[in-house]
Amino acid sequence: MGELILVRHGETEWSRARRHTGRTDLPLTGRGEEQARALRGALRGRRIARTVASPAERARRTAELAGLRVDDVDPDLWEWDYGGYEGITTAAIREDRPGWFLWDDGVVPGDADHPGESVEQVGRRVDAVLARARPDLAGGDVALVAHGHVLRVLTARWLGLEPAQGRLFALDTGTVSALGTEHDRPVISAWNVPAP
Repeated sequence: MGELILVRHGETEWSRARRHTGRTDLPLTGRGEEQARALRGALRGRRIARTVASPAERARRTAELAGLRVDDVDPDLWEWDYGGYEGITTAAIREDRPGWFLWDDGVVPGDADHPGESVEQVGRRVDAVLARARPDLAGGDVALVAHGHVLRVLTARWLGLEPAQGRLFALDTGTVSALGTEHDRPVISAWNVPAP
């Protein structure tokens, strides 16, 4: 049985500035491209049977630079839709909503391109990703190349936790994590591992 290999895309201008980047499709920075190339070492020796990426350019480019052949692009791997908070930092949001915390307080609706979604909606999307990926694990590892919050929610769901428990799993850009099993129970095999 293979593992789910979670690859968070490399740095973008907005991730560096800590701006919420949901559906805005930004390219990798130079550093982000270096992070992605360096992931080749972390992925070396893995028997990856299938690679699935978010539709975002930053995810697909990370996969390419990391030496992964993208077999499928899955819209369910898009980042959390931050609605009216798209492009805004937590500090700026807290100027109007003191103590705001994404995982507890959610987002406000945005425009037609950024209507926003709840953590439960993100949870339903990643449940669908997991259902499609599980059969492929019989043939080896399945790499999922996507974004910080959506991969955190996916991890919570893999472990049988509520979607909002993704808050427990901090995840940096340009990192690799692995979800597997131990005695047929879901576990985290590796977490937030930067490139060697």
